[in-house]
Amino acid sequence: MNTPARLGAYAAGLGVIFLAALGAGTALGAGEPPRAEPRPVHGHPDPAAGHAHTGAEDAEDAATTVPPGLQISQDGYTLVPLTTTLTPRKAAEFRFTVNGPDGAPVTRYQVKHDKKLHFIVVSRDLGGFWHLHPEEAGDGVWTVRLTLPAAGTYRAYADFAPEGGPDLTLGADLNVPGAFEPRPLPPAERTARVDGYTVTLAGDLAPGRVSKLVFTVSKDGEPVGDLEPYLGAYGHLVAIRAGDLAYLHVHPEEGTTAAGVTFAASAPSGGDYRLFLDFKHEGTVRTAAFTVHAEAAGHSR
Repeated sequence: MNTPARLGAYAAGLGVIFLAALGAGTALGAGEPPRAEPRPVHGHPDPAAGHAHTGAEDAEDAATTVPPGLQISQDGYTLVPLTTTLTPRKAAEFRFTVNGPDGAPVTRYQVKHDKKLHFIVVSRDLGGFWHLHPEEAGDGVWTVRLTLPAAGTYRAYADFAPEGGPDLTLGADLNVPGAFEPRPLPPAERTARVDGYTVTLAGDLAPGRVSKLVFTVSKDGEPVGDLEPYLGAYGHLVAIRAGDLAYLHVHPEEGTTAAGVTFAASAPSGGDYRLFLDFKHEGTVRTAAFTVHAEAAGHSR
């Protein structure tokens, strides 16, 4: 076969291959390139919602998601403290706004767990914890009575969902002038005692996968089976990662009872965490604190 004939046969072959590929693409609905599914970078994903992730998927999600509370600004929303000076042991009216994508203070919020906004403050050594509920002063300004016991650095979290927007937790540092010495993280224990109550933790916090944490409360050696609802549930749990103070906010599973409060939680990474459980009994809210270490299955500390 001469050269022009060979070139003609080659071109014809390419045409057949191209047409076959085009037909296959049309049959598969591949008229446009595949789109990557976006991954969330905010809020408190519900471990019980959506499809059941595998361990590998959960690990991948943890690696690509920014944990809540590490940023003062996210998704166009910014936490703006208006109070700049705090004095140890002196009560202050702490004021702040959450500014939206348009730069103006947000004035419309969704109600989550009986409140429009939850305000959490911890000391950076995780020895102190305050769960507060600010009041709206008008024009998007929030105000809350805050007394910090000692000099040092604290982390404040605003946990909220603007109307029509995502669940968010924004964080900002609060500085209280004066000399201070940070305390070491308390050792890991399975029981905590507060005001004559003993709270026991069963289950382990695991990185990259959902696990169950069960808390039971007793007093004078007898189980407390009549916990009272607090913020729409029998318990309220906040977990903070030691070091960078990443924030986890989880709530009891449906069907949980006052005799044993069960939470579904997933740690964004291995490491030490401080758990703060709010529970209500005989009209008073108390907080039990635990130190736990999250580690992957098959690994020991």
